[in-house]
Amino acid sequence: MSAAPFLTLTSDTPETTTALAEAIAQRLRAGDVLLLTGPIGAGKTHFARALIQSRMAASGQIEDVPSPTFTLVQTYELDPDELWHADLYRLTDPTEVIELGLEEAFETAICLVEWPDRLGELAPDTALSLTFRPDPKTDSRVLEFAAKGPDWPDRLSDLGGTA
Repeated sequence: MSAAPFLTLTSDTPETTTALAEAIAQRLRAGDVLLLTGPIGAGKTHFARALIQSRMAASGQIEDVPSPTFTLVQTYELDPDELWHADLYRLTDPTEVIELGLEEAFETAICLVEWPDRLGELAPDTALSLTFRPDPKTDSRVLEFAAKGPDWPDRLSDLGGTA
């Protein structure tokens, strides 16, 4: 059973989504898992890239951040945390997640997971779920934050002014 959203924001531009990703990036620590849900083209990968680039810049690194659509997982050694970006779109069975090493990464790294429905029962209970929905009337994106973990609402309480 999924948790009810505790925060809903609207992003009118890619730049606003980038600013939101940068703000969240500053709050993440090892063991945090973000589950990014939404249809193709909703902004999941843009958000993930912006978040990763923000963490890289804070570590003094600059490099391309490719989509892991075909590699399934991209890892980044950042100071002080490792960051994993997974795109599970092409997976057909949750047992394939185990082969990728994601279960262990959920404990030790910051993990961004696109298409988390492919995780099945392997999705961590403490994960932050971020759902991207295109607004049918505008070019905006509606972003809904939900979590079962008790500390996410407190950690993200000031994001209302970001988007």
